Amino acid sequence: MKISRKNSIHRRVIQLKRRVKIDTQRIRAHLLKQLEEIFKLAASLAKGEVKTLKTEKKQVRVSLKQRQMWARVAAYTAQIINSIAQGFDEREIDIQLDELEKLIREAKAKAEV
Repeated sequence: MKISRKNSIHRRVIQLKRRVKIDTQRIRAHLLKQLEEIFKLAASLAKGEVKTLKTEKKQVRVSLKQRQMWARVAAYTAQIINSIAQGFDEREIDIQLDELEKLIREAKAKAEV
C-alpha cells in the first residue's frame, strides 16, 4: 500500500499537533504547580503566618507594609494561574512572570530597608 505525499504530510502535521498539545499540557501543569507553591508562600507571608524573613545580613520582622506587598504578589500570582488555566500564550506568560519577578524584588527590597 502506497501513501501519497499529501497524506504523509497531513499525517505528520496531525502527529505534530498531537505532540504539541501533549507537551503544552505538561508544561502548563508544571507551571501551575510551581505558581501554586509561590502563591502559598506569598499568601503565608501576607497573612502574617511567617513572622521574619532572612535578608543577606540578618533575620528581620515582616512589617505591615511588607505583608501588603506580599499580598500583591499572591494576588498577581493567582491572576497568572487563572490566565494559564484558561489558555496558554507563551509570550503573555513571559510578560506576566517578568511582572511577578518585579513585584517579588520590590517586596524583598522592603525587607532590607
